[in-house]
Amino acid sequence: MQAGSPMEELKRKIETRQANIVVVGLGYVGLPLAVEKGNVGFHVTGIEKCEERVKLVNAGKSYIPDVDGEELRKLVEQGRLSATSSFDCLDNADIMIICVPTPLTATRDPDISQIVAATTQIAGHLHKGQLLTLESTTYPGTTQEVILPLLESKGFKVGEDFFLAYSPERVDPGNKRFKTKNISKIVGGVTPSCLELACHFYAQAITEVIPVSSPAAAEMIKVFENTYRAVNIALVNELMFLCDRMGLDVWEIVEAASTKPFGFQTFYPGPGVGGHCIPVDPYYLTWKAREYDFYSNLIDLAVQINIKASYFVAEKVRQALNRNKKSIRDARVLVLGAAYKKDINDSRESPAVKIMSLLAGEGVDVSYHDPYIPTVSLSPTRVLKSVRLTEEEIARSDCVVIATDHSCFDYEMILNHAQVLVDARNATRRLLEGKAKVIKI
Repeated sequence: MQAGSPMEELKRKIETRQANIVVVGLGYVGLPLAVEKGNVGFHVTGIEKCEERVKLVNAGKSYIPDVDGEELRKLVEQGRLSATSSFDCLDNADIMIICVPTPLTATRDPDISQIVAATTQIAGHLHKGQLLTLESTTYPGTTQEVILPLLESKGFKVGEDFFLAYSPERVDPGNKRFKTKNISKIVGGVTPSCLELACHFYAQAITEVIPVSSPAAAEMIKVFENTYRAVNIALVNELMFLCDRMGLDVWEIVEAASTKPFGFQTFYPGPGVGGHCIPVDPYYLTWKAREYDFYSNLIDLAVQINIKASYFVAEKVRQALNRNKKSIRDARVLVLGAAYKKDINDSRESPAVKIMSLLAGEGVDVSYHDPYIPTVSLSPTRVLKSVRLTEEEIARSDCVVIATDHSCFDYEMILNHAQVLVDARNATRRLLEGKAKVIKI
């Protein structure tokens, strides 16, 4: 490393906390990361297209459950963290981190348009001595095949003039034990100098940094981690279908199997998979695989099974209504929970919302309650608002569905007043004695 080189200068800025950091995207990944960097002394600016989020951050108010509001307020008051919707702050940036969403298109293909848009903006402000890392989930090859050409088109050389790496986010919303700081960080650099600099940067605020051979390897690690979960969830969901056919309790089977001290990792059945990773990442992997004339039968099948789980719950609602001699058409069904998992305010790809859509399509009068999700959109023209959870609301519903097992729900009260209840999360397991009106999946 030559004295006075862009790498040496940026390394010095990192060590002295003089490096200005810009985080593009202040969602579940970006805001916690910005806070961690601010906590160790860096000045961080977040770029966020949602003006409401910009206002909240600058007021020191958190909209992400995993980010402590008091912690955020102190950083804002100390001048170490701010937000803007403008990309002008990139002129003074030393380190830029892209944390934008990477959803699927209507045809279930990868949509990296927000990565491309952010990179294009960054390329317009690129200057020597900058480090760019991508954290958004994407298919293997994105960093070197999409981002790198956009940056090199400005005439700079990677590894000498600027530095580029991929470091996948591993955020688990609602996890009380593992946060951004203590989740090990995978890093893959385009060149050895890119890897060294990116690892050095992340090590300032994260407990363990794990270097890998390339950005493509890091990208593959990310989609593999969540595909692994998707496949294993599909296995237990298929076991759920079989146990239902055989008259066995799948929850009893799984919980007893989990007592084995080796060779078994516990996954639970449910109404499907949701969130920003598990329902999406397998598509990113199988889409890229087709470029190599490779078709992953196992992964594709796992995706199908997890989708089928939502239809399975909807069919259980039909059975529950039939038990009470009630037609599904025009029945009143109350769905408890719209978030994709308990105790968070995220409904992306939520199986609960999918179940509501399926029931509405059957002519059901659907309502829902979720203290974390004020509205859900079943279609461009149909938006539901969360109703109050009262004894009267429960009692007047022909069927109640527990789609998300929030800790704040009073399950005893729900069970006592429901005419019939479909429990897709085994939330009422400790209250079931003598309760024939509960249908567990």
